[in-house]
Amino acid sequence: MTEENHHHQTVADKGFPWLGAGLGVLALVGFIYYQGLRADKPPQGPESAAYLEGEGILVEWGDLGRRLIEAGVIDKDKFLNLYARRGTLSDADRALIDGISEGELKANQANASLLLNLFWALGLGNESPILEKGEMAQYGDTGNFASTGGWSLSKGDAMNHYSAHSFVALDSAEQALVEKVSKGIYRPCCDNSTHFPDCNHGMAMLGLLQLLAAQGATEDQMFAVALRMNMLWFPDQYRVIARYFETQGQDFSRVSPQVVLGKEYSSGSGYRRTASLIPPDAERRSGASCGV
Repeated sequence: MTEENHHHQTVADKGFPWLGAGLGVLALVGFIYYQGLRADKPPQGPESAAYLEGEGILVEWGDLGRRLIEAGVIDKDKFLNLYARRGTLSDADRALIDGISEGELKANQANASLLLNLFWALGLGNESPILEKGEMAQYGDTGNFASTGGWSLSKGDAMNHYSAHSFVALDSAEQALVEKVSKGIYRPCCDNSTHFPDCNHGMAMLGLLQLLAAQGATEDQMFAVALRMNMLWFPDQYRVIARYFETQGQDFSRVSPQVVLGKEYSSGSGYRRTASLIPPDAERRSGASCGV
């Protein structure tokens, strides 16, 4: 989404040993062929053997699910009804919702959609100068963005929770880091960075970045985790981006996550340009939805 057309339609101290050589393993997931974010549809094709080693994303979720529910950002009945229709909640998923999750948060193809909605709720509800003073506040009608009016799983109006709760507290250095990194992370569904979280993916990424910063992640770690999540949320697009680098004689596993996540490749227009430059036999699929 461009800034000129910024209103979507609304709908309901951890180590990072795999940076460096390990980033190669992360980036290789870009070659995975996904059939969608459903556990009953495993990856297909020759690239499916390339999996990320481990599923941890350097943060602990802890009791945030319970706190989001208690504050009303998540209406538990609405949330559970949504996933009952989808039939996709595991015991681990329920632990995240109930706020009894222990240890490092795991992200994978099966729970990517759930994490998207949980991070969306966190990004929407957590007090943030980015929401109060950034682009979201500069265009008027803040409640009409897909990331605000589209959040249909709260108690009452979603805007009652907009930047209203202290779920994740950041000091000045951590906030500055979130500001910096958020401006460098784009998503293939629009042309705005995470600093302008006008859709669900942007708001979810903002919530994740805040959580990462609060728990001691470095700038490089934040970009690497962000790339991993974008790959899970936009698997087909990142498969195409990986194919592009391959056609340019570049090993995608050696491309910096910060470069991949930048406007040139990961924005909506950047992705379309990149996709237009690869051989016509490369598969291109539709993008992810901006709804719950």
